[in-house]
Amino acid sequence: MIYFVCRHNKQTRPAPLFACSLWQLSPGGSYLLARPSTADQVLVRKLNTSRVLNCLRTHRPLSRAGLSTATGLNRSTVSRLIGQLLEEGLVREIGLHQSSKGRPGMLLELKPEAGCAVGVEIGVDLVSVVLTDFVAKVLWRERVSADSQDTQAAILQRAEALVQEALEVGQSRGLRHLGIGLGVPGLVDFGEGCLVFAPNLGWRDVPLREIWGRRFDLPVYVENEANAAALGEYYFGVARDVQSLIYLSAGIGLGGGIIINGRLFRGSCGCAGEVGHMTIEPGGQLCGCGKRGCWETVVGPRAIVRRVREALEGGGESLIHDLVDGDLDRIDVDLVVQAAESGDPLAKGALGEISVQLGIGIANLVNIFNPEMVVLGGALSLASPFLLPVINETVREHALARPGEIVEVSASAHGADTCVMGAVALVLDEILREPSLSPLAPRVPPALVPQLK
Repeated sequence: MIYFVCRHNKQTRPAPLFACSLWQLSPGGSYLLARPSTADQVLVRKLNTSRVLNCLRTHRPLSRAGLSTATGLNRSTVSRLIGQLLEEGLVREIGLHQSSKGRPGMLLELKPEAGCAVGVEIGVDLVSVVLTDFVAKVLWRERVSADSQDTQAAILQRAEALVQEALEVGQSRGLRHLGIGLGVPGLVDFGEGCLVFAPNLGWRDVPLREIWGRRFDLPVYVENEANAAALGEYYFGVARDVQSLIYLSAGIGLGGGIIINGRLFRGSCGCAGEVGHMTIEPGGQLCGCGKRGCWETVVGPRAIVRRVREALEGGGESLIHDLVDGDLDRIDVDLVVQAAESGDPLAKGALGEISVQLGIGIANLVNIFNPEMVVLGGALSLASPFLLPVINETVREHALARPGEIVEVSASAHGADTCVMGAVALVLDEILREPSLSPLAPRVPPALVPQLK
């Protein structure tokens, strides 16, 4: 049996890997120091490097002494790791800091010019691409509409052209390319980088990582859009430093991204988070997944629009009727929110009804996952001023007391950009969690050539 034993007092209670030596219990019951293998040493060094990088991400700037205190690593280990990171160009020194005690320390932070990452969102009606530096500052962005009648090849070619443009911007600034993150609305095999099924796009078994990896000669990370958005909120949004959260993504349907202990929870085959397909009303409205009564048919954007249309068709009076010149097919969530902001009773009533159903579903998720935060994204974030008061009241009423008291329900910080920023986070997350400890070579993608027919 192998134990991690604290180096200072050799007690067998759990201790962080980076603060411990590896000990083995002999048959006689005494502890023997097991000589760590080269693989063990490399793993520990990677874990320690990741800890330092993430500490600088969340608490920058810090001195070496501050990093030692924050991470629990001894100062010699921190100094050695910082030396490597400075050499690799991932970290920079920005000046001396005079503390109340001792000598001044050199402050450190992640180096923005360490590289650039491309984030991509392919949605039912849009393609969005951003280029950011190593600290996720947006350097370039483009968002174009997509037609539901466009072929898969046409949409991918449009996305490829934008990615090429983003990479050329990064190259013109002298930045090395770190990778491409891609968020898509559907079931994703993250390990294979394959879009398994996107019902609202009508796509099946698209090997996106293989296509773009070959096309751009860069690491490509493909993720469900709600998972990517959850990671984006965790890295750059309202959920920074929140270790357990659920992100609700409302676009055409309703998806979910779940982060537990700071990591995305993907489930046994990558399908975790499809909260929109919980059955809420057996025999209810037909869902895009082919089932009836899914949660998204009750609380998603389509449900909001359907409630308003039904009320207007039933003779209800509303400012919305004038906003669409009587053409009810033009109603969308933006118009409903616009009317509600103007005090329209019908619009406010529809959002209030949705709020109750959202609160009940969220209460169920709170009871199951006990998150610190639930984040409303997409169309739900637009309507959050009208949704949140009722949702919070409903969650307190239906969730178990302790989880219901702890959880905070909040609107997304990035709104429409949450998924594409989450796609950037996919790239940075890979580097920050699994640093290679070897210099990142500049990579220049080949010229754009049509590959899809």
